[in-house]
Amino acid sequence: MTTRIFIDGEAGTTGLGIRQRLEALPAHYGFELLQIEPTLRKDLQARHALMEQADITVLCLPDDAAREAVALGRGVTRFLDASTAHRVDPDWVYGLPELDAQQSELIRTSDYVSNPGCYATGAIALLRPLVKAGLLPANYPVSINAVSGYSGGGRSMIEAHERDGGPAFMLYGLTLSHKHLPEITHYSGLLQKPLFVPSVGHFPQGMIVSIPLHLLSLPGFPSKESVRNVLEEAYKDAETIRVCDEEATLLADHLAGRDDMELRVHGHEGQVVLTATLDNLGKGASGAAVRNLILMSGRS
Repeated sequence: MTTRIFIDGEAGTTGLGIRQRLEALPAHYGFELLQIEPTLRKDLQARHALMEQADITVLCLPDDAAREAVALGRGVTRFLDASTAHRVDPDWVYGLPELDAQQSELIRTSDYVSNPGCYATGAIALLRPLVKAGLLPANYPVSINAVSGYSGGGRSMIEAHERDGGPAFMLYGLTLSHKHLPEITHYSGLLQKPLFVPSVGHFPQGMIVSIPLHLLSLPGFPSKESVRNVLEEAYKDAETIRVCDEEATLLADHLAGRDDMELRVHGHEGQVVLTATLDNLGKGASGAAVRNLILMSGRS
């Protein structure tokens, strides 16, 4: 059975990554890619016509444009939205298959799926199992630090880094209101938003999300081993998430070009740092979207 896909906004980094991954899949996945004439990318009639032909429309658009696209195509196509517009909308399914045991089936059957954010993917994967297990209280004041490759920052950031003498390292989001915070808070099960400090390094792809914890400040004084055991149990059957041994150092571009994620628990004398390593364009964006499209098309 053929599944027809229209990527609305395919000229951007995420859209191009989705198209390339779909084109590289074996023929038995049965995806047919519909493409708009470049000069008609903003033409509502042309976009609507392709939505009518598509089984699934992927939105790689700014938030307001994504909302407009949903209004345009509602009832004629299913949606996978890569923007932040619908990630905590109760009428949309959050597209992280590893979120819960039933999440893959919810994605498979939904007409409205929101693709997770890159930082959020790492943070939720680390925090949610610990909150569910009771090791981390839902009201705990969580701090999250993260560094990403510059490819997730849009055209102007990419151009700035690819010029000679581009910036080496940049902290941003220092208003503490990053757009991924609502989904991190909601799907981690936290009762208050964490303190999140993102940054960008002078490398194209890759990401580390890190969360420090003082174990002696947690109920029951859990051990490093018990924290790791909870994560291992949560992801023992996961296809694209694995718990790995701790390391003395980590490279942010360790998984660049790949669509999986590695979790680690590093620690010493009652302190741990949880880390998630992934490609911001892979498991953090395009790779995750393709996994969701495979589920939405009824394939495993």
